Amino acid sequence: MVSNRTLLGIAGFVWLAAGVNILRIGLRAFLAVCALSIIGRILLMAALAVLIFIGFHLMFSKIVVKHTARIKGYKTKQPFWKFFDGKSYLLMLFMMSLGIGLRHSGLLPEFFFGFFYTGLGTALTAAGLRFLIRFFRYN
Repeated sequence: MVSNRTLLGIAGFVWLAAGVNILRIGLRAFLAVCALSIIGRILLMAALAVLIFIGFHLMFSKIVVKHTARIKGYKTKQPFWKFFDGKSYLLMLFMMSLGIGLRHSGLLPEFFFGFFYTGLGTALTAAGLRFLIRFFRYN
């Protein structure tokens, strides 16, 4: 059983770890495509990555606020896995399965993973940092 503050820290590290891992995959694909591309394609990938980041950042920002409120609302210590609720675990399972499946299926080009995973990874990393800020500022 852990405190509410610790749950925020766990959430921060889980989101940060996921974000850094996805960002690493995205940047590797981004750089591989950039090595073979003209400047116009590189700029297109960067612009698409920014759009993906903005979309996911807006969604993840709401999730950070929602989970922070839920975690702060606990009156007693909780099991460490309660940094997520059931719906969030299902969403995470779906997103991971879809991402892994698509990457290994060969259905989408490396170009897609270059911009999509760079944007998504950056948004996940930002959400993790937001949780960690709440952890450090917890009163």
